[in-house]
Amino acid sequence: MKHQSKLPNIGTTIFSVMSALANEHSAINLSQGFPNYPSPQKLNDLVAKAMDNGYNQYAPMAGNLDLRLAITNKYNLLYKSNYHPETEITVTAGATQAIYTIISAFVKQGDEVIIFKPAYDCYQPAIEVNGGKTIPIQLSAPGYKVNWDEVASKLSSKTKMMIINTPHNPSGTIWSEDDMLQLEKLTKNTNIIVLSDEVYEHIVFDGEQHHSICKFPELKSRSFITASFGKTFHNTGWKIGYCCAPKDLMAEFRKVHQFNVFSVNHPAQKGIADYMTDTNTYLGLNDFFQQKRDLFLNLISDSRFKFTPSKGTYFQVLDYSEITDEHDVDFAKRLTKEFKIASIPLSVFNENGTDDKVLRFCFAKTNETLVKASEILKRI
Repeated sequence: MKHQSKLPNIGTTIFSVMSALANEHSAINLSQGFPNYPSPQKLNDLVAKAMDNGYNQYAPMAGNLDLRLAITNKYNLLYKSNYHPETEITVTAGATQAIYTIISAFVKQGDEVIIFKPAYDCYQPAIEVNGGKTIPIQLSAPGYKVNWDEVASKLSSKTKMMIINTPHNPSGTIWSEDDMLQLEKLTKNTNIIVLSDEVYEHIVFDGEQHHSICKFPELKSRSFITASFGKTFHNTGWKIGYCCAPKDLMAEFRKVHQFNVFSVNHPAQKGIADYMTDTNTYLGLNDFFQQKRDLFLNLISDSRFKFTPSKGTYFQVLDYSEITDEHDVDFAKRLTKEFKIASIPLSVFNENGTDDKVLRFCFAKTNETLVKASEILKRI
């Protein structure tokens, strides 16, 4: 007998494909979004200390309480918004698990979920494996601005959820306060749940602000926030994230969470909680990553690539339309094989594979790596 999963047409993600190609050809890997410098030594030491102090058995299902208190304090400090540590915060095995569990908890057969493309590639499969229907709204390069009239036209009685992402991966753009107000207006007096993917909340540039969904009371009342410590503390391999939501929504989330994960790495949770007692551990990230963005862009300023400086995340989109008319997937693969530098083509995140002739490069790398990468890009 031959059996198919509920996602028979899904292949290997572009991140795995490009990273494998980078390894095969000994290329500088600016494709997958992970740092090539170490996790902070103080944080590593605190996790080791937690192990030595006995935090080696199951954490509470909702997460270590010290960590949930640290998250509560962070939202009070940054956004003047309160999430109760006992009933409104759950620690997860990375933000992707949180996103999948939110969708699984609420999306039923035939429900519609609006997403904005280019979209991170875990959204649509999670919707479809749960029987939902993805309603895509394509954003256009280079600005990737939301057309709110189009969003309004896509709402229906079947709309169960809307997934937003700011700062936005892969484009490096951010949503404005007006965007959030438009979203608040459209979803008011509906039963639509908003899933706000805010994993890059601490990486915003040029004096701009991150407009978290929790700053808007009407939106907060219907929304989940997903976040990632891996993005914040340079250790994506730890896979520690969390989500926040009002008590009634979180109660439904935990019904699913307890049976597909239950709890996540306990000593890492305790170490992160202790590390976060110093708020500078996350408040200084904007400057840290802006220095890397600026270095990278200054180094390639006389290359043939065109760009609008990233407003957030640790990704920079580069337009190669003046270099070649190759499809972005083909060009990305050729750069990896011939020039020894790996990137991510954005068409794979777009509706119908729309090709805007742009590639995404990760600048969460050592300065030495960025210098070497820039030397390659200037030769293309």
